[in-house]
Amino acid sequence: MPNHFHAIWQIHDGIEKEDFQASLLKFTARSILKFMKMNDDKLLDQLNVKAADRNYQVWERNALSVDLFTEEVFIQKLNYIHNNPVQLKWRLATFPEEYKFSSAKFYETGIDDFNFLTHFRE
Repeated sequence: MPNHFHAIWQIHDGIEKEDFQASLLKFTARSILKFMKMNDDKLLDQLNVKAADRNYQVWERNALSVDLFTEEVFIQKLNYIHNNPVQLKWRLATFPEEYKFSSAKFYETGIDDFNFLTHFRE
Protein backbone atom coordinates (compact mmCIF):
# COMPACT_ATOMS: atom_id res chain seq x y z
CA MET A 1 0.00 0.00 0.00
CA PRO A 2 2.85 2.45 0.26
CA ASN A 3 2.84 2.43 -3.54
CA HIS A 4 -0.86 3.11 -4.27
CA PHE A 5 -4.10 4.40 -2.82
CA HIS A 6 -7.78 3.54 -2.87
CA ALA A 7 -10.60 6.06 -2.89
CA ILE A 8 -14.36 6.01 -3.12
CA TRP A 9 -15.94 9.15 -4.45
CA GLN A 10 -19.39 10.25 -5.52
CA ILE A 11 -19.71 12.13 -8.76
CA HIS A 12 -22.44 14.73 -9.02
CA ASP A 13 -24.58 15.46 -12.05
CA GLY A 14 -22.79 17.01 -14.99
CA ILE A 15 -19.36 15.59 -14.15
CA GLU A 16 -17.94 12.72 -16.15
CA LYS A 17 -16.06 9.99 -14.28
CA GLU A 18 -13.16 10.07 -16.73
CA ASP A 19 -12.80 13.86 -16.41
CA PHE A 20 -12.85 13.71 -12.61
CA GLN A 21 -10.35 10.87 -12.44
CA ALA A 22 -7.99 12.54 -14.91
CA SER A 23 -8.12 15.81 -12.96
CA LEU A 24 -7.54 14.03 -9.64
CA LEU A 25 -4.56 12.08 -10.93
CA LYS A 26 -3.05 15.11 -12.66
CA PHE A 27 -3.41 17.34 -9.59
CA THR A 28 -2.03 14.75 -7.17
CA ALA A 29 0.86 13.81 -9.47
CA ARG A 30 1.90 17.46 -9.83
CA SER A 31 1.62 17.97 -6.06
CA ILE A 32 3.70 14.87 -5.32
CA LEU A 33 6.38 15.86 -7.83
CA LYS A 34 6.52 19.43 -6.49
CA PHE A 35 6.91 18.13 -2.94
CA MET A 36 9.60 15.64 -3.97
CA LYS A 37 11.56 18.30 -5.86
CA MET A 38 11.33 20.78 -2.98
CA ASN A 39 12.66 18.16 -0.60
CA ASP A 40 15.31 16.74 -2.93
CA ASP A 41 13.68 13.31 -2.58
CA LYS A 42 15.97 10.58 -3.86
CA LEU A 43 12.96 8.49 -4.95
CA LEU A 44 12.20 11.08 -7.65
CA ASP A 45 14.69 9.38 -9.98
CA GLN A 46 12.55 6.23 -9.86
CA LEU A 47 9.64 8.16 -11.39
CA ASN A 48 11.72 9.45 -14.30
CA VAL A 49 10.53 8.11 -17.68
CA LYS A 50 11.57 8.61 -21.27
CA ALA A 51 8.13 9.42 -22.61
CA ALA A 52 7.24 11.89 -25.33
CA ASP A 53 4.54 13.55 -23.23
CA ARG A 54 6.16 13.58 -19.76
CA ASN A 55 9.35 13.41 -17.78
CA TYR A 56 7.85 11.64 -14.76
CA GLN A 57 5.20 8.96 -14.30
CA VAL A 58 3.61 9.02 -10.83
CA TRP A 59 0.44 6.99 -11.40
CA GLU A 60 -0.04 3.93 -13.56
CA ARG A 61 -1.58 4.66 -16.91
CA ASN A 62 -5.19 3.50 -17.13
CA ALA A 63 -5.71 3.40 -13.36
CA LEU A 64 -8.48 1.04 -12.32
CA SER A 65 -11.83 2.64 -11.66
CA VAL A 66 -14.82 0.53 -10.64
CA ASP A 67 -18.43 1.72 -10.58
CA LEU A 68 -20.19 0.78 -7.34
CA PHE A 69 -23.77 0.29 -8.43
CA THR A 70 -25.14 -1.54 -5.38
CA GLU A 71 -24.77 -1.04 -1.65
CA GLU A 72 -23.49 -4.62 -1.38
CA VAL A 73 -20.62 -3.92 -3.79
CA PHE A 74 -19.95 -0.58 -2.11
CA ILE A 75 -19.63 -2.19 1.34
CA GLN A 76 -17.42 -4.95 -0.07
CA LYS A 77 -15.02 -2.35 -1.55
CA LEU A 78 -15.12 -0.17 1.59
CA ASN A 79 -14.23 -3.17 3.77
CA TYR A 80 -11.42 -4.09 1.37
CA ILE A 81 -10.02 -0.56 1.55
CA HIS A 82 -10.26 -0.45 5.35
CA ASN A 83 -8.62 -3.86 5.81
CA ASN A 84 -5.88 -3.40 3.20
CA PRO A 85 -3.36 -1.60 5.50
CA VAL A 86 -3.48 -4.42 8.08
CA GLN A 87 -2.67 -7.17 5.57
CA LEU A 88 0.55 -9.07 6.20
CA LYS A 89 1.90 -7.77 2.90
CA TRP A 90 1.80 -4.17 4.16
CA ARG A 91 1.61 -4.26 7.99
CA LEU A 92 0.90 -0.54 8.17
CA ALA A 93 -1.39 -0.89 11.19
CA THR A 94 -2.67 -3.50 13.61
CA PHE A 95 -6.30 -2.42 13.26
CA PRO A 96 -7.94 -0.61 10.31
CA GLU A 97 -8.93 2.41 12.40
CA GLU A 98 -5.28 2.90 13.45
CA TYR A 99 -4.11 3.58 9.89
CA LYS A 100 -3.66 7.35 9.64
CA PHE A 101 -4.78 7.70 6.02
CA SER A 102 -7.97 5.64 6.28
CA SER A 103 -11.63 6.49 6.80
CA ALA A 104 -11.94 3.39 9.03
CA LYS A 105 -11.58 5.54 12.17
CA PHE A 106 -14.46 7.72 10.94
CA TYR A 107 -16.71 4.69 10.47
CA GLU A 108 -15.65 3.22 13.82
CA THR A 109 -15.79 6.37 15.99
CA GLY A 110 -17.46 9.12 13.95
CA ILE A 111 -14.28 11.23 14.16
CA ASP A 112 -13.41 12.85 10.81
CA ASP A 113 -9.73 13.77 10.94
CA PHE A 114 -9.91 14.87 7.29
CA ASN A 115 -12.90 17.23 7.62
CA PHE A 116 -14.54 16.07 4.39
CA LEU A 117 -15.84 12.54 4.98
CA THR A 118 -19.53 11.70 4.95
CA HIS A 119 -21.15 8.43 5.88
CA PHE A 120 -22.44 6.63 2.82
CA ARG A 121 -25.87 6.14 4.44
CA GLU A 122 -26.44 9.88 4.98
